[in-house]
Amino acid sequence: MSAVQQQDVPGATGAATTIAVSRGGPGARVGLGVAALLVVLLAALPYLMPPGTTSALVKLFYLITLASMWNMLAGYAGMVSIGQQAYIGLGAYGVFVVNDTGMNVWSGTVVVTLAIALIAWPVSYLAFRLRGGYFAVGTWVLAEVARLIVIRFDSLGAGQGRSLDSITEDPLLRRAYTYWLALAVMVVAVLTVYGVLRSRFGLDMQATRDEEVAAQSLGVQVTRAKRLVFILTAAGCAAAGAVICISSLGVADPDAIFGVQYSAFMIFMVVIGGIGTVEGPVVGALLYFILDEYLSQSGVWYLVVLGVAAIVIALYLPRGLWGTFAHRTGFAVFAIRHRVTARS
Repeated sequence: MSAVQQQDVPGATGAATTIAVSRGGPGARVGLGVAALLVVLLAALPYLMPPGTTSALVKLFYLITLASMWNMLAGYAGMVSIGQQAYIGLGAYGVFVVNDTGMNVWSGTVVVTLAIALIAWPVSYLAFRLRGGYFAVGTWVLAEVARLIVIRFDSLGAGQGRSLDSITEDPLLRRAYTYWLALAVMVVAVLTVYGVLRSRFGLDMQATRDEEVAAQSLGVQVTRAKRLVFILTAAGCAAAGAVICISSLGVADPDAIFGVQYSAFMIFMVVIGGIGTVEGPVVGALLYFILDEYLSQSGVWYLVVLGVAAIVIALYLPRGLWGTFAHRTGFAVFAIRHRVTARS
């Protein structure tokens, strides 16, 4: 998709020069078309592939969702958080609450996502009193507070975890519905990032990231922009947490669902793929998913490989895999930058 504006400007020789400002181009249109076809193909996989394959892809989908949310929060809004696991855990436990009311878990995910977004609104007033590293550590503390509050409720399993009580008994149908839910959450998350970045709000968000004082002097409502991003990313993480709970048929360990390892994985995926790009988190999540599938049983060597990969990418490809590719070729599936071309 592209938008083109043209203006005739007199040249030095008297000939008119057309200045064209475009976003996207043929390459981006082809990329979006291929991405749309890929989503359609993925939606049909429960009819084509065994349940084991679709169950594995559920993890890839929620990893892409988490990476995209952290990228929008830190890469585009400049708020580095290591406490997004708070909303993952709240989203997972929110599934129990809506399920206990008789609502099915798939439609209940929408309710949980909206509820966690409302919770994130007052939380932002506490978080925004901090800056820089204090903000990052503060979000981690808030995640621990959320965990301590949740485990106080016996109806949620206290500190022992809990399994889902009411869900369809047909395992094939359950896997298919869970797969489609995870796919829908991923698609909505990526398209939300893309839509936000193409809007005026996206410009406000990036201006706030680059220099808050300058952005405010130009009329940008800095606090409002940051708060909206904070709430959007919290909602996205909550939806991913709901998917994790449904795919696992519950929460086995509250410490795990509220664990800081989720933030570590999000940072890894975004840094590897390319921070500040829409496609980068998708590439990073795919790479992490492959490494996890083949090396997770290798014990400590699994973490060594992840650490070495992160160090090598950070040193030699600081833009990330996709960021470096896009910088050298100019290609983008989700075009968000304007390009200026001149034609005589």
